[in-house]
Amino acid sequence: MTEQQSHRFERGTDGPKVIVAGVDGSDSSLRAAAYAAGLARRQGALLAIVYVQPVLAGGAALGAPVADTTEEIAQDLAAHIRESMERLRGIFDMRWEFHTFRGDPYNGLVKAADDLTADAVVVGASEQAGHRFIGSVAVRLVKAGRWPVTVVP
Repeated sequence: MTEQQSHRFERGTDGPKVIVAGVDGSDSSLRAAAYAAGLARRQGALLAIVYVQPVLAGGAALGAPVADTTEEIAQDLAAHIRESMERLRGIFDMRWEFHTFRGDPYNGLVKAADDLTADAVVVGASEQAGHRFIGSVAVRLVKAGRWPVTVVP
């Protein structure tokens, strides 16, 4: 092996460059975003905050304005995050982006992490009791084994 070959780039070896934080408006997801922001700040990494707007076919069939509701949540989250970052401006400088996708949260976060070449994923612990039996997004991300995953309570 030549010296050139031994110095191949390997994702995650020099600390994370992109940290994905999944948010859904829950307290645990907002704590996860705050935790991820601290990691990103200390590592000089890009913080990519991701909200996946759920697609609820049943709600649409009943005439519920599901798309409008999830879009409103996305806008509220983006505004909340911008306000938080604005308060920190001058104290902490960090790069961040807000992304929103439609779909189920697990596949949306996987797509975001892949598209953004994430080095780490941070999510909040599920606050829904049923997830203990069918598996939460966090557990599914850990089982995928594609990135280090931090689950924030």
